[in-house]
Amino acid sequence: MSLKKLVLFSAVVLLAACSKVNQENYSKLKAGMSKPEVEQLLGSPKECSGAVGVTSCTWGDQKSFISVQYAGERVVMYSGQGLK
Repeated sequence: MSLKKLVLFSAVVLLAACSKVNQENYSKLKAGMSKPEVEQLLGSPKECSGAVGVTSCTWGDQKSFISVQYAGERVVMYSGQGLK
């Protein structure tokens, strides 16, 4: 394996291991947290949608994700799937 490929492979593995979408961070979520507190914990969401003061944001992918629902700027519900 060339040095370039080895460095690229190592970077990909390292980034995957550093995912903030994990059981440890999920267990730190609490109802009433603000959006900035959640984003400090999980980073920027992959996507958000909402209407009339209710927003749902998701981090991760189809296999492993955390979903957080806000009313105004505060967490009211959250769920996760495939977390390790």
